[in-house]
Amino acid sequence: MTDRTGVLLIHGLGGTQYDLGSLHKAVRRAGGDTHMLTLPGHGTRPEDLVGVSAEAWLDSVTEQYQTLAAEYDTLHVAGMCMGALVALLLCHRVQHARGKLALLAAPVFIDGWSTPWYRGLRYVLYRVPGVAERLRVDEGEPFGIKNPLIRAIVKKKFERGDSFHYPWVPLDCIREVDRMRSWVRTAAPATPCSTLVLHAREDELTSLRSAEFLQAAMPDARSVVLENSYHMICADNDRDDVARHVLKFFGFDPVHAVSPAMARRQAQPAS
Repeated sequence: MTDRTGVLLIHGLGGTQYDLGSLHKAVRRAGGDTHMLTLPGHGTRPEDLVGVSAEAWLDSVTEQYQTLAAEYDTLHVAGMCMGALVALLLCHRVQHARGKLALLAAPVFIDGWSTPWYRGLRYVLYRVPGVAERLRVDEGEPFGIKNPLIRAIVKKKFERGDSFHYPWVPLDCIREVDRMRSWVRTAAPATPCSTLVLHAREDELTSLRSAEFLQAAMPDARSVVLENSYHMICADNDRDDVARHVLKFFGFDPVHAVSPAMARRQAQPAS
């Protein structure tokens, strides 16, 4: 009898399943089942994030995890950006031993090359009544994408108002992410599951310091540095390599990282 393998995928702040690109398709091609939940405050309007706590995000993924753990022999967890913070905290909370953990562009530190010098002032604004709820943090170029063609597509999606990602988030929920970043720095050394850390060298939101911290702090972590992407590594130039690394780490055949049709196109000689 073949063991059933599930993979719980967790999206980022303001995002949806599209944050993880086609990773869910790669897992399915490889023979695993993927499960993606919509975090509280997501999938509707940015305003709905106001007042949503980090605890609510963590509780929702814990409930989903517990349901899946009863269904699968092996259960892996992967998170992108804020979803990586949630994934680590989940695995710490449940002392995850049913599978492995993949952390994709985890923002343990907000110190990437595009972050403004005054980013630390947000901690002052958090203490001013009503400001964090009213202040908007807009999504702007380069949208986490190094590839100019993909970036142009993402920009058009924002201009059309497509529902793949919120165009802005309230400062109020950035405060909740900051709370989780603090929790992660404490939880990492006590999260024993085998962990893969994937991070782009040119990540504009969070530098390699985040990946270096996780590899050093976690008991069983290894890291891979991606050389041709910005923050959104599942959608950028290194997306196929991300899928290969995750599939191999989770025990799947990495040949399934790319769809057969795409593999054929990539194999065709340039005219």
